[in-house]
Amino acid sequence: MSRADLSRRGLLTAGGAALATGALTTGAVLAGSGPAAADAPPGRGRRVRTGFDRLADDGYAPLAGQRVGVVTNPTGITAEARHLVDVMHADERVDLVAVFGPEHGFRGTAQAGGSEGRHEDPATGLPVYDTYLKSGQPLADIFTASGVDTVVFDIQDVGARFYTYIWTLYDCMAAAALAGKRFVVLDRPNPVTGRAALGPVLDRAFATFVGREPIAQAHGMTVAELARLFNAEFLPKPVPLETVTMTGWRRADFFDATGLPWVPPSPNMPTPDTALVYSGTCLFEGTNLSEGRGTTRPFELLGAEGIDGRWAEAANAAGLPGVRFREAYFAPTFSKFQGRTVGGVQLMVHDRETFDPVRTAVALLVTARRVWPGFAWRPDHWIDKLTGSTRVRTLIDAGADTDEVVGAWSSDLAAFRELRGEYLLYH
Repeated sequence: MSRADLSRRGLLTAGGAALATGALTTGAVLAGSGPAAADAPPGRGRRVRTGFDRLADDGYAPLAGQRVGVVTNPTGITAEARHLVDVMHADERVDLVAVFGPEHGFRGTAQAGGSEGRHEDPATGLPVYDTYLKSGQPLADIFTASGVDTVVFDIQDVGARFYTYIWTLYDCMAAAALAGKRFVVLDRPNPVTGRAALGPVLDRAFATFVGREPIAQAHGMTVAELARLFNAEFLPKPVPLETVTMTGWRRADFFDATGLPWVPPSPNMPTPDTALVYSGTCLFEGTNLSEGRGTTRPFELLGAEGIDGRWAEAANAAGLPGVRFREAYFAPTFSKFQGRTVGGVQLMVHDRETFDPVRTAVALLVTARRVWPGFAWRPDHWIDKLTGSTRVRTLIDAGADTDEVVGAWSSDLAAFRELRGEYLLYH
């Protein structure tokens, strides 16, 4: 991928001043602008204030006079663990008329690859529209049919390109532009920090719902920052976009520094520890090994029938920073190897500051292929969709070591890091 593919289109001005007059400014950053909005570092008795917290503190002023629809899921909560839909529905200052549910659904009852469909929310009586796998004009038609003027997005992301909520954000922004709607993004922390982008950058030839545009596998951005990037660089038609920033969050913060409650964003993302490894070990979805679905440690446990302690030995011998590997045996309750005992490894991160999830996953793929003769990619080459090209798969098949595989994406990653810097909102 060339730098030209990442060049700025100049359709929007980056940053933008805080919206003081109430007039719509495309790309406006509400409640804080530019690379600041961090306050003092969180500590005892302090917590991050999310975009929704700040919106509510402002009396929902950016939504005044608007019929509002919210794209959200169970993670859209206050610091007191109340869902923002319930809070807004009960507040006469907001005209909340619709909810839009992503993969797994608004209330989060569906497993991977599923949604809750069109229904009426029993708690509020609001119509809930299903956005999963909908995009373009069909999704724009849903926004039109709902009667909303403004679409609000508030979902907790986990920092990985193939986690579908950021592409729900992308698709909803594109559809809102088609339907002539305003779009407001309420920001939340990247739970694995926003320090750096890591991993291969997507080749557009491999674009799917697990990666629509050329961003890094671990993007190191918040959803508001991604929205700004999408709007200026990638959307066919930019949407009138506003972002409501956080206070109290710094780029080096892991989730446990925020003081915020954790709600699993999806059924197989139970803890922030899961998110820490996910941007790497999700690559095992593209193999015939279990990625730990159906266990209490998804993406931390990896294995297959016929694997023994040699894999853990080989992985530990690689000397990867910040992580050790325990020989592990487990029996998934669903998904691959359901009800059968498999052998493999458990990732045990002991220094998250130095841990690199993408490099670690590549090393695990390289060593698994070397020590287990049963290793195979999924026949549909799903690994290419996850990594964003054929490069990782073909290099590993050719016998490349970890350094060679990681080095192959260095120039693309450097270009993305440069572009990314234009849209960051926090120090």
